[in-house]
Amino acid sequence: MPVVSWREKSEFYRLVWLWFCLFYEEKRTIMQRLDKPQYGKTGNEFAFQQLRRDVNRIVQELTPQRRKGIIFKAIFFPALYISFYLIAITFGNNLPILYSCYFFLGLLLVFIFLNIIHDAVHGSIFQSKKLNKAYCHLFDLMGANSYIWQIRHVKFHHNYPNVNGWDTDIEQSDLARVFPDGGFSRIHKYQHIYLPVLYPFFLANWLLIRDFKDFFNKKKPVHKLIRIPFIEYVKLFAFKALFLFYLVVVPKLVLDISWMAALTAFLIMLFTASILALLVLLSPHANTESEFPLANESNQLPHSWMMHMMLTTNDVKEDNWFTRFFMGCFNYHVVHHLFPHVHHSFYPEITSLLKDYAQKYQLPYRQYPLLVSLKNHYRLLKQNRMPENIFEETM
Repeated sequence: MPVVSWREKSEFYRLVWLWFCLFYEEKRTIMQRLDKPQYGKTGNEFAFQQLRRDVNRIVQELTPQRRKGIIFKAIFFPALYISFYLIAITFGNNLPILYSCYFFLGLLLVFIFLNIIHDAVHGSIFQSKKLNKAYCHLFDLMGANSYIWQIRHVKFHHNYPNVNGWDTDIEQSDLARVFPDGGFSRIHKYQHIYLPVLYPFFLANWLLIRDFKDFFNKKKPVHKLIRIPFIEYVKLFAFKALFLFYLVVVPKLVLDISWMAALTAFLIMLFTASILALLVLLSPHANTESEFPLANESNQLPHSWMMHMMLTTNDVKEDNWFTRFFMGCFNYHVVHHLFPHVHHSFYPEITSLLKDYAQKYQLPYRQYPLLVSLKNHYRLLKQNRMPENIFEETM
């Protein structure tokens, strides 16, 4: 019998392993494709193609005059965040100064998210993918895990807004029953009472609990589409430790303050950011005026992709210099879902165009005052506190 060298054996085993991996990944990809909800076609594809051409034209025309503003924001808000932090650890022995600085850090966390991170994750700040990815790590430095949030936001929320089991931006906690067809628990009967009280803890839950659940709880939706690389687990713990270190430990070490004062400043930051963030996150999707479409037995959703985005998303009427410069045009949310790779600075003009198309092609564009959207969110909490599916007849 011929003698087989160890090199030949190792090469054979390597080829077998590669074949197995390729087979497994191909099978996994096919299963993912079969499991994903599918959109139908309802005849409005022509209108969207026309709209997309007009949007591209607007972006090309306005880019030269908007480019400097986009870069300015990408530098200004992080610089402001660093400045307030340095003031805090320099003059923070005066507790009113410390708490005030952490209050502004909470505001800036949201401003940076809306104006920079949200656009960077969609690749719309820089032409360079590496630069956009680098800016996403600002989120890691501010406590959130950018890797898992990008998966949740881009692969799940943007592809399937308001679809139970797939929209991970809405699926926040078992304490909340937002989806009309969601699981019911007895405690949900009181969710319209206790959730508004718990909302200030939203960011603390996200940064210190939810990210870890998404990594380690294999039943979470993110595991339907990905296998998290080992390096991301390392980065998860490293950045969380760094976040707590520079915001809680460093002030205690360099200032003459107690641990209680350092923790109080930290909580002020998180509560401030939570309240401001929820004004943005609750208004465009989770309300009684938005649909929560259900897939049929064939996993087919009832609308086309464009109609789904418009029926599950609404705009906020308030529009001024503050919402445009500081809040990243959050009030123009419909066009963000239709054109997620377009920078937010173009949203006002694109929304004006969308309104014309909505009137011409009878598209379901919706816009409400902020207080009305928040009221409709509260109504949704009350509506879904009981197990009956009130949308069953219309879905």
